[in-house]
Amino acid sequence: MATIFSVSNQKGGVGKTTTAVNIAAFCSIQGIKTLLIDLDPQGNATSGIGVDRNNLESSTYEVLFSEIPIKEAILNTEYKNLFILGANSHLAAAEIELIDKDEREFVLGKLLNEIKNDFELIIIDCPPSLGLLTINALSASQKLIIPLQCEYYALEGLGQLLNTFKLVEEKLNPNIEIGGVVLTMADFRTNLTQQVIEEVKNYFGVKTFQTVVPRSVKISEAPSFGKPAIVYETQSRASKAYLEVGREFMERFGLHKQIEKQTEEQNSEKQIPEAGQAPAETTPAEPIAREPVAESESVNQ
Repeated sequence: MATIFSVSNQKGGVGKTTTAVNIAAFCSIQGIKTLLIDLDPQGNATSGIGVDRNNLESSTYEVLFSEIPIKEAILNTEYKNLFILGANSHLAAAEIELIDKDEREFVLGKLLNEIKNDFELIIIDCPPSLGLLTINALSASQKLIIPLQCEYYALEGLGQLLNTFKLVEEKLNPNIEIGGVVLTMADFRTNLTQQVIEEVKNYFGVKTFQTVVPRSVKISEAPSFGKPAIVYETQSRASKAYLEVGREFMERFGLHKQIEKQTEEQNSEKQIPEAGQAPAETTPAEPIAREPVAESESVNQ
């Protein structure tokens, strides 16, 4: 059964979609069957994974309003184990139309109950607002991931998100918790960045991801090519940082154990010899080496 994550911040331009897309891509590449749900009318997660949002025959909007079953709207991507429920501008009307729905805060959650056994991980890219779409996402999720830009105004807007989170937790979904805060768009040349990092770590403690993603032009370029940053430019320090965020995400939430279990099961099957055959020798897999992420880089990398 999938663990459901919402990636949310009502402030736009903080790396929300970039974080959702790259974590989803990383986990799928590692072997986790992942569904990325685009709940933002801008459809940036959809196009950022290489799907044409303008030619979607069925999107999140049609699913929310029962025009098409959710299983029929989920699309394959070019990445093994990564699937997407895409969005486009049609979703902009959903905030108003949901008002008249029965149990309007739980529409998405009921739909996800139909497919959560088909995936190991579901990541919802929320819109940059705290309206009914975001509330639906939080009501359906077990974890909230907060991408936070390393700037003063990003901290100012954080209180509103946390207030909404507490209301959802108290009134709608007592099982949700803050899974982590990912610091993004850091410019380590400024004192302000260091101050924001310290304040966030002091407030959120172990909830703060250790990896801080630096600002980078390559990160901004990747969506225009329909690729996650970790695939588009593997040598960029920001892309390497998102690789580390992905590894940290998997370890933090125990997904790496699923991979280890799958590997053990596969190795066990390979080691069972057929009748009359001697067991084959096996060579243990080498661990993936981790490259440290530097705390400074040119904004052009």
